[in-house]
Amino acid sequence: MGLIYDVGDIVTLKKGHPCGSKEWEILRVGADFRLKCMGCGHMIMVPRKMVEKNTRNLKKKTQE
Repeated sequence: MGLIYDVGDIVTLKKGHPCGSKEWEILRVGADFRLKCMGCGHMIMVPRKMVEKNTRNLKKKTQE
């Protein structure tokens, strides 16, 4: 079984965004993910398979 992704988690992907950041915040989880770049704030929609394949690290959000 793979990683469990939740809204608010930070994922580090293999390839970096053109702004230089490799970290993305998860805004939506489902068949597609909505990710927000932690460097410049750009938002993208990507298929779940791409995120699962290219994830290097997953930082869970802190519970407050």
